[in-house]
Amino acid sequence: MRFDQHTVVLLSRPTDAPQLPLDAADRLQDAHLAHHAGLVEQGLVLAAGPFVDADDERLRGFVVLSISPQEARELYHNDPAVRAGRLGVQVMSWMVPEGIVRFESVPLPRSILAAAAGD
Repeated sequence: MRFDQHTVVLLSRPTDAPQLPLDAADRLQDAHLAHHAGLVEQGLVLAAGPFVDADDERLRGFVVLSISPQEARELYHNDPAVRAGRLGVQVMSWMVPEGIVRFESVPLPRSILAAAAGD
């Protein structure tokens, strides 16, 4: 059997994440979303999204990328939310039987406002 190999990034909230005023947290989230949307526009992200109803509330999101784990580490260490200590990054390779997972190109929101609007 052949396998496809993808890079997965798990985003989590560190236990020592800084507390920010709501407006600062919103600005940082917008910067994070814009960074992420830029990676999608470059064709690097195959799938991404936040977690909801997770057993571990520290887990924030999941990303599947078309690049090497090392490249993913470099890109996500430049994410504004990671640099600010609000998100932590775990990077790993994910192997699935060849062709079992299909990805569609869909734009991601660049801000909280765009995400809330659903456009």
